[in-house]
Amino acid sequence: MSCFQRPYGYKIGNMNSAQKMSTCDSLAVGPIRLDGLVLLAPMSGVSDLGMRRAALRFGAALAFSEMVAAETYLEGDSEASIRAEGEGVCPHAVQIVGRAPRAMAETARRVEGAGAAIIDINMGCPARRVSGALAGAALMRDLDHAERLASAVVDAVSVPVTLKMRLGWDAATINAPELARRAERAGVRMVTVHARTRAQFYEGRADWTAARAVVEAVGLPVIVNGDCAGLEDARAMLAQSGARGVMVGRAALGAPWIVGAISRALAAGGPLRPPPLEARREAAVEHLDWLLGKLGSRAGLRHARKHLAAYAAAAPAPLRRELVTTDDPAHARALLGRAFDGEAMEDAA
Repeated sequence: MSCFQRPYGYKIGNMNSAQKMSTCDSLAVGPIRLDGLVLLAPMSGVSDLGMRRAALRFGAALAFSEMVAAETYLEGDSEASIRAEGEGVCPHAVQIVGRAPRAMAETARRVEGAGAAIIDINMGCPARRVSGALAGAALMRDLDHAERLASAVVDAVSVPVTLKMRLGWDAATINAPELARRAERAGVRMVTVHARTRAQFYEGRADWTAARAVVEAVGLPVIVNGDCAGLEDARAMLAQSGARGVMVGRAALGAPWIVGAISRALAAGGPLRPPPLEARREAAVEHLDWLLGKLGSRAGLRHARKHLAAYAAAAPAPLRRELVTTDDPAHARALLGRAFDGEAMEDAA
C-alpha cells in the first residue's frame, strides 16, 4: 500500500529535528509512533478516504475512518467496504462498530488483512440507530459485555486496537474510567474519550476536565475529544484533562488542514498558521475528484455537498448556492476552484 508523503505544495512544518522527535515520541499506539498530538476523529458520513488523505497530507498525526458496521461489512455491503478502504493512508486506522464479539472479531481480521494498521472499537456513538442495537455508546451500560467484545477484537488481530468512548451513558452513570481500565486489561493500546455523556448527544459543552479521571485510571495514552475548534481549545483540552493528545471532529469539515496545523502549533509553541490558499484549493478539488471517481458522478456529487458547502464557507453566497445545487461535476469542480479566490478565504477555517 502506497502512502502520501508530499504535502500540498508547501512545507508541512518548520520544526527542527529535536522538536519533531519530541512530538513523535510523545504519542504512540502500541509500536506505531505518531508524528504529532492531534488526530482526525471518525465521523460518519464525513471522514471518507478523500478527507483522510487530505488531513494526513496536511500533517494530522492519525485519521480514523468512518465507523464500519461489522455485520454489514461481513455481508459484503459496498458502502461499508468503501468506508474501510485506506489506499494512500499511513497509518490506516479503521473504526468498527457492533455488538456481537464474533462478528467484530471477524471484521477486525478482515480489515487487518486489507491493510488496516490500527483498529478502533466504537463505544461512543450516541445515534439511536446504533445505541438502539445495543452497540456504540450502549455498550457503556454493560461493561462486562464491553470487555468481552474488546478482548475478542484484540485476540483476533496482530495490529494495535484502540477504543473510543463517552464519559458514560448519562450524568448518573459516569463510568469511562472503569471502561478504560477494562479496555487496558483486554489489551487495548489507546483510548479516546468524547467528553460528553450519551444523553447529551452533542448538546452543551464538552467537559474536558472530566476526562482527567480516565487519564488517571490507566497507563494507556488517552486522547480527549469534543469541541476542539482551534489551537486555544486544544491547549485547554490538554491542560484540563491531562490527556496525551487531542482529537478534532467537525471543525475539520471543510478544513482538513486544521488538524495538522494545530499539531504543529502545539509542538512549536507558536500561533496557528493556515496553509496557503492554493494548497487548500488543491486539497478540496482532489477530495471532490476522489468522491466522483469512487462513487460516480451523481452519488459522488450528492455525497460531496456537505464538504463543498464547508470548503466554500467564506465564498460569496451565490457561488455557494450554485456549488451545492449543480448536477454537473465539471461545473462543480470549476466553482470549487473559484471558491478559494479572493482575500475572504485567508481567514477561513
